[in-house]
Amino acid sequence: MPSNKLKNDTLIRALLRQPTEYTPVWIMRQAGRYLPEYNATRKRAGSFLKLAKSPDLATEVTLQPLARFPLDAAILFSDILTVPDAMGLGLYFVEGEGPKFERPLRDEWEVRNLFVPDPHEHLRYVIDAVSQIRRALDGRVPLIGFSGSPYTLACYMVEGGASADFRLIKTMLYARPDLLHHILSVNAQAVTAYLNAQIEAGAQAVMLFDTWGGSLSDAAYREFSLSYMQQVVSGLITEHDGQRIPRIVFTKGGGAWLEDIAAIGADAVGLDWTVNIGAARGRIGHVAALQGNADPSVLFGSSERIQHEVAAVLASYGHGPGHVFNLGHGISQHTDPERLGVLIDAVHDLSRPYH
Repeated sequence: MPSNKLKNDTLIRALLRQPTEYTPVWIMRQAGRYLPEYNATRKRAGSFLKLAKSPDLATEVTLQPLARFPLDAAILFSDILTVPDAMGLGLYFVEGEGPKFERPLRDEWEVRNLFVPDPHEHLRYVIDAVSQIRRALDGRVPLIGFSGSPYTLACYMVEGGASADFRLIKTMLYARPDLLHHILSVNAQAVTAYLNAQIEAGAQAVMLFDTWGGSLSDAAYREFSLSYMQQVVSGLITEHDGQRIPRIVFTKGGGAWLEDIAAIGADAVGLDWTVNIGAARGRIGHVAALQGNADPSVLFGSSERIQHEVAAVLASYGHGPGHVFNLGHGISQHTDPERLGVLIDAVHDLSRPYH
């Protein structure tokens, strides 16, 4: 097992609201299609799934952004849909259309047949990638593991892929809530086991991506998304090899529910770009760190505009610890990598006076 000693533990300390010298930064989808070196590796792999299912290649692309930028964390290269794929739904990708399932959950018997996959058996390639990446990092920066939230996974499992209106899952939610609760219960158990396996393999922080929770009504969010994320968070390993393992929870479109998200035991709450980070700090900064929240489209602006936007987010958060800089969602594949370099340098340079 690699050394526990991190050369740069700024991210971990920020997530635990401990003092840091500057605001750490990492980017959602930092290993992705905006990088020419990633596209070259993906082409070599032959497909996205072959890339994700090869620990060697997943390690290679996880490390690519760190070779280019002084980021404060690596995030495991994988996909949130590995879990339903391991349940037998048959994940595949259509060029230009994104992920789809061969066997979406349309009938009651399919829902009742769902099982919790053993991460060491059915998701071995992810767990192997985590330990390989952790060894390759050699303590340079922490490694973040992740999963989709139970509800977000259920959206893909029922819809069969991405959806504009979530008609199928919302029909199930209102017409057969018992079936949706069954899916979510299985998903929560699966996600908990999956994240714990990542932690045991070397992930030093973990994140729940609740990409579609924000599409729900207030009452439905609490019943069908938040309560299952609470189950996951309460089942996670909080310490491994003597180190605290911070837990980040991010609901895109979840600005109305920040207090509730913090209350489920999240060490850090992710914010999309619609939220005022200073106001969010006033609401939950006494109980959780905040992660975010520049609009990814900022990176299409000039260098000066990027620096201005970084300065505005930092000033809004204000002085003291507890802030991890990130975009409010994943980086666009159309981004010029040099623009991301400008953002990262601006975060590091402009944040020091606040610490």
